[in-house]
Amino acid sequence: MSLGAYCVICCRRIGTSAPRLRSHMPWRNSQNIREYSSGNIIRLTGSLILGGSLFLTYEVLALKKSVTLDTQVVEREKMKSYIYVHTVPADKVESHGLAWQARKELHKAVRKMLAASARVLRSPFSDSFSTVDIEDHDCAVWLLLRKSREDTKASRLEAVREMSEAHHWHDYQYRIIAQACDPRTLIGLARSKESDRRFFLPPPPLPSLKEDSSTEEELRRLLASLPQTELDECLQYFTSLALSESSQSLAAQKIPSHCDHIEAGGGLQLLQRLFRLHKDCPTVQRSIMRIIGNMALNERLHPAIVRSGWVSMLADVLKSYHIMEASHAARALANLDRETVCEKYEDGVYVLHPQCRTSQPIKADVLFIHGLMGAAFKTWRQHDSERVLTESAEVDENRYTTCWPKTWLAKDCPALRIISVEYDTSLSDWRARCPMERKSIAFRSNELLSKLRAAGVGDRPVIWISHSMGGLLVKKMLLEASRNPELSTIINNTRGMIFYSVPHHGSRLAEYSVNIRYLLFPSLEVKELSKDSPALKALHDDFVEFAKDKNFQVLNFVETKPTFIGSMIKLHIVPVESADLGIGDLIPVDVNHLDICKPKTKDAFFVSTYSTVHL
Repeated sequence: MSLGAYCVICCRRIGTSAPRLRSHMPWRNSQNIREYSSGNIIRLTGSLILGGSLFLTYEVLALKKSVTLDTQVVEREKMKSYIYVHTVPADKVESHGLAWQARKELHKAVRKMLAASARVLRSPFSDSFSTVDIEDHDCAVWLLLRKSREDTKASRLEAVREMSEAHHWHDYQYRIIAQACDPRTLIGLARSKESDRRFFLPPPPLPSLKEDSSTEEELRRLLASLPQTELDECLQYFTSLALSESSQSLAAQKIPSHCDHIEAGGGLQLLQRLFRLHKDCPTVQRSIMRIIGNMALNERLHPAIVRSGWVSMLADVLKSYHIMEASHAARALANLDRETVCEKYEDGVYVLHPQCRTSQPIKADVLFIHGLMGAAFKTWRQHDSERVLTESAEVDENRYTTCWPKTWLAKDCPALRIISVEYDTSLSDWRARCPMERKSIAFRSNELLSKLRAAGVGDRPVIWISHSMGGLLVKKMLLEASRNPELSTIINNTRGMIFYSVPHHGSRLAEYSVNIRYLLFPSLEVKELSKDSPALKALHDDFVEFAKDKNFQVLNFVETKPTFIGSMIKLHIVPVESADLGIGDLIPVDVNHLDICKPKTKDAFFVSTYSTVHL
């Protein structure tokens, strides 16, 4: 447009100028005519150059004006919780003439120039800019989002890592990621140790309850709707118990079809309501996260779990200093993370380390198996004392820890994957958790072996650490694995084992329980610990021969003090002669049976334990 206007002005100037007088001087020759023509060409060329310059200047100014925005408006829009996406269908794009095409090409040239300068001078991005009115850190946000959706797994993991390490962004930038990322990226951020909490949107509003109904009534209605035909006797017992007395027994529902029914019946939202309602009851919250972890074993339910807002809630709990709560959340998130986790952690299998994504290569697995009446966490806590119990565990984990494998061992040996296993046991059938349940050591070992194999145990070197009856389970599992070719990797990769007061030759607790069986009704587990048990003797003889053949490294600890059973009974549960496996070192420790695996300090008897772990 500027060039056209300038040409019009030039034409008018030529048309209105006075006519040049004809020369009557004959001595003027053709050289003067050529000089006159050359002057006209120079003036025309100069006009064209000047007009072109004015045109380019105008277009640059117009481009600058078109990409200059009111910063106050931009800042207000940035603070909003939604994203504008403006799209124009290709068939609606019309041609706007030569000027429009020229402007388009000029804009392309400017974008290419900015992209080239960014790569040469700063090099923060791997792709070209899509707009010219965007700041560098905003470009980083959108380019990371694009990178997180690439086909290459390494690129996606790198994008999530870079997002998790971003701690200098504005609130609206974290909100952009939260709204625009896919479920795979969201789960990756939840499992990243340093990720900012602002990456996670709050869970969606919960649906209103029906009139004249409570959360407990809705839970009972959901349990009553579950099919009962596939349940074994114990699950039927827990379901009936939940319908009549308790609202916590839904954790017993582990059948895949039941998980589908729970999701279809609004169970995810109902569990979320219960989680918030019982925010001051860690036991209930752990049971609820246990249910979510079991449901996450079914990959078909992953989209529903993400949509319900559970990922953001689990991400919060994962950062808790309470080890039990954080471990339940870590298990659920690991079962959701199919990007970096190939294993599946079934009910009762907890990863104590690493609980987040890490670049640290894992060199070996260390498995902790508790004993009779033990648990995956409390069995492995530090020795209790009045002084440390009055102090806050949040202050210094080096002084007191509720799970030393999680804090001390993981800190000193970060290249280990540390797993703790939990299973139900009972001293007496008088108060059995399931009256119909009669699980022998052989049954439990096969059940645990299947779960551990699903968790990838056997893919790398393995060290087994067990307490009391847990050691008998370890021996039985290794013997069963040696007879199954599909489990040969577990045997081939087993490097050693540590036994804490394991009754290889029986326990006095079993003798005492049998003598007063009419009072205690000893459970099947206790009966199997009797010295005259044929199954126990056969297990010992078979394992000793097997361990010598495989040349396993074995370390045995044994208590030397009696243990109080209740307030009146004092008993030496595992004597020295029973804890002697016959192979490996035997180390007596001046503690009772319960405290044999609970060191008072980090250096109490860890030198021997660590030397075995480093094998």
